Amino acid sequence: MLFSGGQDSTVCLAWALARFDRVETIGFDYGQRHAAELAARPRIRDAMAKFPQWKNRLGEDHLIPLNAPRAIGGSALTEAIAIAMGRDGLPNTFVPGRNLMFLTAAAALGYRRGIADLVGGMCETDFSGYPDCRNETIQATAKALSLGLAREVRIHTPLMFIDKAETWRLAESLGGAPLIDLIVEESVTCYEGDRSRRHDWGYGCGACPACDLRAKGFEKFKAAARASHDV
Repeated sequence: MLFSGGQDSTVCLAWALARFDRVETIGFDYGQRHAAELAARPRIRDAMAKFPQWKNRLGEDHLIPLNAPRAIGGSALTEAIAIAMGRDGLPNTFVPGRNLMFLTAAAALGYRRGIADLVGGMCETDFSGYPDCRNETIQATAKALSLGLAREVRIHTPLMFIDKAETWRLAESLGGAPLIDLIVEESVTCYEGDRSRRHDWGYGCGACPACDLRAKGFEKFKAAARASHDV
C-alpha cells in the first residue's frame, strides 16, 4: 500500500485492509518541502491498528528515500516557490514522474517480499491534471512492471473514478465515524503542510488547491448525508 499519510492514501489503506489478509505500507521521502505527511504516517498506522476488524492485518511499514524529485527540482512541492500554473498547462505542484517512481520502488520491494498487489490513491476524477494519475498511465505502468519483473504486478486504484465527496463516503462505509474522525484529525492534504489551522474537514492552510478540493468534497459529503437524514 502506497501510504503517504494523506486523506486518499488513508482511505485506500482502509480499503486494502478490508480486502487483503496482510497489508504492508510503503512511504517515500522524496525531498518534499514539509514533513507533515511523513509525521502523520505512524500516527495513522497506530490508530488503524486499533480498529478491531483490521488490527491483525496491518503489517510492516517501509520508508524509502527517493532523492531524484528534489534533485530535478522545479516543483512547488519540493522547492519554496509559489503555487502557480506552468506554461505547459499543469500546476507547478506537479512532480514529474513521481507516481511512476513510487510504483517502481513499491513493485521492487514487493518482488523481494513476495507481494504482487500494489494499492495507490491515484484519481483522475478530482485531480489537478497530473498525467501520472490517469488510469491509462497506471495500467501501462502495471504492464511495464510485470514485464520488467517477469511476474504479474497488479495495481489497484480504488479512488480512480470517484470524486472527493465519494471518497469521504467510501471512508464512512469502510470504517464508519471513527475512520472519518481519524482522517479529519490526522491526515495531511495541504500543500503547505499547515497543521496550525483546524477546519471541519481537517487541518490545512485553507487556500491551496488541495485544501480547496478537500473542503468542497467534505461539504458535499455532509450535505448529502443531511439530505438523506431529512428524507
